[in-house]
Parts: sequence; structure tokens; C-alpha cells
Amino acid sequence: MLKRHYTEVKEDAPSLAGTKGCTVQWLISNEQGAKRYAMRLFTLRPGGTIPLHEHEDTEHEIYIIEGKGLLDDSKEKIPIRSGDVLFIPAGEKHSFVNQTQQTLKFICVIPL
Repeated sequence: MLKRHYTEVKEDAPSLAGTKGCTVQWLISNEQGAKRYAMRLFTLRPGGTIPLHEHEDTEHEIYIIEGKGLLDDSKEKIPIRSGDVLFIPAGEKHSFVNQTQQTLKFICVIPL
């Protein structure tokens, strides 16, 4: 079993080119012994963006913890806010934009 506080986890810059104003924390991954799923915490500062991209074989389950923003699925821009739950199927394009003056934080669970 593992128990730790998210503030104990190092913040990294996401590897996706074009991302700005964003950090990711790998809260649970194979480094902690997880074999099937990873849990990540994304923090998107005001004006921050995660550009449009897709993952051919990886679905995402997302829970918005704090703030507001826009989810762009390449067809429409969908407002998101704290408490929202998102499912992004494998192969579906998506991006995140924080156009507010508040921090946007979300948990993203992905298969390993």
C-alpha cells in the first residue's frame, strides 16, 4: 500500500510540444508498483494550454478538481469546471485551455 500527499510529488513539464503554463505530477505510476493504471495531476495556470493531440491506444478518465477552462475536441470548445468528469476515448483529439484568471487542476487516469 502507498499513502502520500500530492505535495510530496515532483512537478514536471509535460512532454507534449506546445504545452505552456502547465505542470504534471505522476501521483501513481509503475514506479510505485502500479501495473495497470497511472494517476496524474495536471495544473494549468491562467493562460495555459495543452495543445490539440490524440493518443491512438490510450483512453483518459479525467476529474476536474479546481477551476474552469475549455476542452477542445477539434469540433467544439466545451466549458469545463470543478466537479466535471470527462471520458476521452483512445484516438479522440483533445486540448485544454485555461482562459480564466484561476488555476485549473485535474486528475487524469490512464492505462499503463
